[in-house]
Amino acid sequence: MKVFLTFRIFLCILILRETCPQNLRGNVTVTDLHLISENIVPMRRVLDRGPYFDTSATKNVTSLVGITGHLNCRIKNLGNKTVSWIRHRDLHLLTVSESTYTSDQRFTSIYNKQTGDWSLQFPQLRDSGIYECQVSTTPPVGYTMVFSVVEPITSILGGPEIYIDLGSTVNLTCVIKHLPDPPISVQWNHNNQEINYDSPRGGVSVITEKGDITTSYLLIQRASIADSGQYSCLPSNANSKSVNVHILKGDHPAAVQKSHLLVSELLSLCFLQICLKLSAQ
Repeated sequence: MKVFLTFRIFLCILILRETCPQNLRGNVTVTDLHLISENIVPMRRVLDRGPYFDTSATKNVTSLVGITGHLNCRIKNLGNKTVSWIRHRDLHLLTVSESTYTSDQRFTSIYNKQTGDWSLQFPQLRDSGIYECQVSTTPPVGYTMVFSVVEPITSILGGPEIYIDLGSTVNLTCVIKHLPDPPISVQWNHNNQEINYDSPRGGVSVITEKGDITTSYLLIQRASIADSGQYSCLPSNANSKSVNVHILKGDHPAAVQKSHLLVSELLSLCFLQICLKLSAQ
C-alpha cells in the first residue's frame, strides 16, 4: 500500500512540474513529498471510517399526546449497512431499514435520501421511553434518544365556581402547561360565544403571556349581572377549561367560604400553639 501511495505521489509531482511555470518547477522538492503524504493518509482514514452518527441531532424529544412523534437519526457513510430502531424498555426490535418488524403497525421508519435521516414515527402516550437507532456494523453501533409524550394541562385558577361582587373587576387566569410549543392563540368564550373585546359594553380585555407555561388573563371591569355565566379558556393546541362565574349582591357563598376559611385558619393556629407548648414541656 505504501509503495502504491508513493508511486501516486511521485506521479503527482511530475504532473505538477510539467504544468507549473518554468520558474516554479525547481520549488517542488522531496520535502513536498512528505507534506503530501501526511495529508493523503489522514484523508484515506476518514474515507475508511465507516458509518457514524451526526451527534448534533437532539437526544430529547417531546411530543403532544395524540400527535405523531418523530425521532430523527442522521448517519454518515452508511454504505451497505442497515438501520434498525430498538425500544429499550423491552429490547423490542421495531423496524429494520424501512420495514416495520414489530406486529405493532403504529411504528413506521422513513428514510430521507437527501439528508440521510432515518425517522421513527409513533403517536401514543404509552410510547414514552428510550429508543436506539442502531447500525448493523460489527459490533453494532447505536445512538440513544429519550422520547416523552405529554398531555397538556389547562386550568383556570379559583374554579370551578367563582363568586364576584357586583361592580368589581373579574380577573380570570388561565394557565396552560406541558406544551412543547406555546399556543398560537388563546380564545375566551362566554356562554359558548367568543368574547368580543371591542363590544359596546367596553372594559373587557385579555393579556396573554407565552412561554414554557402560558398564562392568559381575562379582565372584565365593572361586573354586572349580565356578566354571570360560563367562561371557557380555549388554547389552540391544548384542551379547554371552563368555570362558572356568579355576579352577586351582598352576602353570597364566597363570603361564607371566606368566613369558614378564617375559622379554619384560627383553629389551625391554636392547634399549632398547643403542639409547641406540649413539645416544650
